[in-house]
Amino acid sequence: MTKTPCMEDWIKDTLGLGTALWLFGYLASLVLFFSPVAGIMGWIITAIFTPVTIAITWWWFRARNRTLAYFAGVGIAWTVIAVVLDYLFIVRLFQATYYAPHIFVYYALTFLIPVGVGISLLRTRRDTVAQAG
Repeated sequence: MTKTPCMEDWIKDTLGLGTALWLFGYLASLVLFFSPVAGIMGWIITAIFTPVTIAITWWWFRARNRTLAYFAGVGIAWTVIAVVLDYLFIVRLFQATYYAPHIFVYYALTFLIPVGVGISLLRTRRDTVAQAG
């Protein structure tokens, strides 16, 4: 049986974790901006932070029993957070030309990571119940 999430869980899962993950990537981009690899920093951050984000997301949700719709909602919220904060703190603040191909990959991953983790957790739970039953 899937537990109905309370508003506090939803806020932690979306605003809390989504903003924290965005902030880690943002701070890493600021560091890399002043390095010799600044031209490819988006791809470097994507390559490094994608598996880290998957691991953190899996760890965060591993003990929770949520629906796929919940995970899709988290993915939508994280994507909206990323788009808004990128616009405010990169495009507007630095007057940056920002929207390159790696950014659209990043936005797609921002949505797909919680959904993929959710599917994985739901399948694992289903298989565990099937083996126990």
